[in-house]
Amino acid sequence: MKIAVIGGGAAGCFCAVNAARRLPEADITVFEAGPKLLAKVAVTGGGRCNLTNSFRDVERLGEVYPRGEQLMKRALQVFSPADTRRWFEAEGVRLVTQEDQCVFPVSQDAMQIVRTLERGLREAGVKVVCNAPVERIVALQEGGFRVEIPGQAGNDGIGARNDGTGAGNDFDKVVVTVGGSSQQKLQRLLPEGMAVTPCVPSLFTLKIPDAGLRALMGTVVEQAALSLAGTHFRAAGTLLLTDWGVSGPATLRLSSYAARHLAGNGYTGTLLIGWLDASESEAREWIAAQVAANPRKMAVSTPPEGITARLWRHLLGRTGLREDLRWAELGSKGAARLAATLTADAYPVAGRARFKEEFVTCGGVDLSEIRLGTLEAKRFPGLYFAGEALDVDAVTGGFNLQAAWSTAAVVAASLAAS
Repeated sequence: MKIAVIGGGAAGCFCAVNAARRLPEADITVFEAGPKLLAKVAVTGGGRCNLTNSFRDVERLGEVYPRGEQLMKRALQVFSPADTRRWFEAEGVRLVTQEDQCVFPVSQDAMQIVRTLERGLREAGVKVVCNAPVERIVALQEGGFRVEIPGQAGNDGIGARNDGTGAGNDFDKVVVTVGGSSQQKLQRLLPEGMAVTPCVPSLFTLKIPDAGLRALMGTVVEQAALSLAGTHFRAAGTLLLTDWGVSGPATLRLSSYAARHLAGNGYTGTLLIGWLDASESEAREWIAAQVAANPRKMAVSTPPEGITARLWRHLLGRTGLREDLRWAELGSKGAARLAATLTADAYPVAGRARFKEEFVTCGGVDLSEIRLGTLEAKRFPGLYFAGEALDVDAVTGGFNLQAAWSTAAVVAASLAAS
């Protein structure tokens, strides 16, 4: 059996290794458009590689997989986060689970994961062809597929070949694992007629053109609540103020939930920040307690827990309160304004910024085209999909790589069963 894997990222390499181990007689080739494999894995998690999550704090999969929840339910039954840990530990990678439930190699070095997968490819006899951007996959009438690559493919020396591979490579099975592609690129690549959901960024920070907020760069609020005015999109967690706007886990989670909405609105809108991650009535109770306990103290001297002195001055200014105001002077109108500022402080959004070197998209092959149990195309038997090629993506925290491992494992099992 000849198998082509299109895309040398996490899903592609993991699928190729596991398929080769299940099918030792198969002829498997990974085609990578870039000069080397696993380029994104090498920089993920700030170069430390957050390769999965314990899922301990996940109550519902839709919280971490805004798109593809049902597919991931099935995939995680085949290859779970515990399976991921066992697989890499069996390969000699010692792992550690952080307090936030993110799982990293003890070495804190993403290149250990890269080297582990590269070694797996070599030992399994998988051929690797880099600098080989696949242009088109053609379904052949007699069965199988032709993988069209313009010009000649290079190699990277990892079990690779440089044998004049160009247009006209025929394979029995093809696995598509390309990530971060545009809708147009995917539609050109795939057999004619396959539905592709438009691809847009889904993990990014937000640009906020407010000088007062930007002046607080470096400030961290451990428990903030973010939302977009006029929508149902909400996210909570740590918020980081930057010199361009807002970042941190809460922002990234909101960007994932609202990816399509923000893209459709040109990355503009109104961001509401709940600095206390509390309701307005709870904020009013806190304010009333301050008025009762500290009537003669200046409000600026008693910020809420978790709010720095600099940020508290900024919020009092946003509310229109004097810095020398005493709690007893606040009054009911001042209390109402302060509660609103603490729970729904409004800022204009004026664009997005890429999150470090990491880049995740929502969109890809429409899941209605796929058999969820095998990840095989319904209309093109022998054509499979894994990783970001599918319209599946996750919030930050190791969930996207887990989707890559799980969907790749499903495809490897499906290839073996076929």
